[in-house]
Amino acid sequence: MRVRAAARGPVAGRARVGPRTLGHAAGALGPVEEAPAPCRILTGMDERLLTERLVGYDTSHRDGLRAAGGFVKGWLESHGIDVREHDHDGLPVLRSTIGSSQEDAPTVILHGHLDVVPAHAPQFEPILDGDRLIGRGTYDMKGGLASMLCAVRDCAPRAAGAGVRVELVVVPDEESERVDSRSTDALVKEGRISGDFAITGEPTQLHVGVQAKGVLAVRAAVHGTSAHGSTPWLGDNAVLKAFDAFRRIESLPFSRESSELYDRPSINLSRMRGGEAFNMVPDRCEVTIDIRYVPGQDAQEILRQIGAIEDLEVLRVLERGPAIVSQRNPFVVALRDAVGRTGEGAGLAVGRDGASDAIAFLDAGIPAVEFGPSGSGHHGPDEWVSVSSLARYRRALVDFVLSVPAAVATDPGTSDPVPEGHA
Repeated sequence: MRVRAAARGPVAGRARVGPRTLGHAAGALGPVEEAPAPCRILTGMDERLLTERLVGYDTSHRDGLRAAGGFVKGWLESHGIDVREHDHDGLPVLRSTIGSSQEDAPTVILHGHLDVVPAHAPQFEPILDGDRLIGRGTYDMKGGLASMLCAVRDCAPRAAGAGVRVELVVVPDEESERVDSRSTDALVKEGRISGDFAITGEPTQLHVGVQAKGVLAVRAAVHGTSAHGSTPWLGDNAVLKAFDAFRRIESLPFSRESSELYDRPSINLSRMRGGEAFNMVPDRCEVTIDIRYVPGQDAQEILRQIGAIEDLEVLRVLERGPAIVSQRNPFVVALRDAVGRTGEGAGLAVGRDGASDAIAFLDAGIPAVEFGPSGSGHHGPDEWVSVSSLARYRRALVDFVLSVPAAVATDPGTSDPVPEGHA
């Protein structure tokens, strides 16, 4: 039975906690697309309620991103945390700094994103089903962002005394297809963000993602010969040839290579466009192939193998290298220890299948990992995050941040060299 949720407390079965319900239950927060003033924000909001509030904003489009950015800014300011906002391609980027003002204080960057991939309207009304909070962005990554915001609030009165500084960065475009103009890359290249270690809050099942696959997005054209649709044997169908070319790519030598944390790269045929009329044999078909290659592979060698396929012309390539940080890095060790103290079954060093904004930090010589809560189904119709993991994630972040000075003092070298290609 599905019922609307009460404000707080145990919920039997599945409870829809959509934006209007949240407004009534959590202090009249108002319409989901309105950015509340600080005085109207529930100051006692925990990571679950904050996740629900963030999910209520459709941040797959610009208006929703601006409204959600206004809400986050107001929430932080209501807790006495100053926020610096600047525009990137018409969208808000938010930054806050807490903790020590000493120049030599170790600095931890906490990085999250507000944007989500498109979804149907009901997916922006979160549903609570036991320990599962269901809705677009709960797992990727509004749940992690909500816990991160709460962790920053928790650390604010203690970080200076602990001798550590935290830089919070909230960006609007991690999911953007414009991988060559994302705000995180711009911030790092312009020197607006700097630190000793970065955590990007992508979901990781409470494990620490020390590696992420590289991205090779290949747009290619396959050529054939046109003919009348009633006599296809007189032509050479480019759409059918494109399917054959994709199958050949799947069997190229690079597709069978592995690394320490990955069995093989992934290869996905994500787009196909061919044919001009229903009664013609298509003589051209364009395809987009999403290749996630593993650390140690050479992107240029992969392209060489693809380019050798007959009748296939590579038109455009977007590349983003793998993310790699040493498991022996003292920040990584301290983070894994902090996660382990929250309970069993967490804190392993793992490889992540998706690409990561961590590469922007690694390219600048800043060791970076992915670390986020537990759940499943990101980018799918039943995306969910574990509510209990949100609380563990928040505790782990706070424990880690406050333990950083001791970890750095134990290993003043701070890290192994950044792997070649990320210097």
